[in-house]
Amino acid sequence: MKTNIPLPNSFLSLSKRFLDNGFSLYLIGGSSRDLLLGRFCRDFDLVTDATPEQEKAFLPDADYTFSRFGTIKVNHEGDKFDIATFRKEENYADFRHPKKIEFIKEIEVDSARRDFTINAIYIDSVKQIYDFHHGYEDLENKLIRFIGDPDIRIREDPLRILRAERFARTLGFEIEKSSKEAIERNYALLDKLNPEKVKMEKKKG
Repeated sequence: MKTNIPLPNSFLSLSKRFLDNGFSLYLIGGSSRDLLLGRFCRDFDLVTDATPEQEKAFLPDADYTFSRFGTIKVNHEGDKFDIATFRKEENYADFRHPKKIEFIKEIEVDSARRDFTINAIYIDSVKQIYDFHHGYEDLENKLIRFIGDPDIRIREDPLRILRAERFARTLGFEIEKSSKEAIERNYALLDKLNPEKVKMEKKKG
């Protein structure tokens, strides 16, 4: 599947730097979602098969503060990029953070850890779309749907309840039936979180 959306020049030149060093780079999350919806986007979420250690060789000026979690920050041609390495996550012991992170090379495996189908659409520099969970279809139908078992997704991180409600509200979408039922079953899990985290999420809109 290809799209004719205009990709930012900053992403295209950054992607070329990755490709020149033997790695791939993809738009993901709210970045790909908003571009497909024609919404303005200036801060971009990206994913790559390169690890932070490998990125240091060709992105020496990036912010590596959180590189142990596989995430770096890059300012490039006036835009801000958060770049995460493909990963698997396991054992969400505190309802927020995985105890184990494993860097991987498989884009489809990376997609399985994400929250909603509409946030798991990958776009590369030649406008090729990789959509393993029918997120593009849910965008067209204006649906918020958890990836996989919605109860598991919520227990991993109950803040996803508020994120689902926020996306539905700000995008004018509906929460898909099974996802909505899981939210209702698990709403009390929000009480187990740091109240400040809940407050911050609610402030986002």
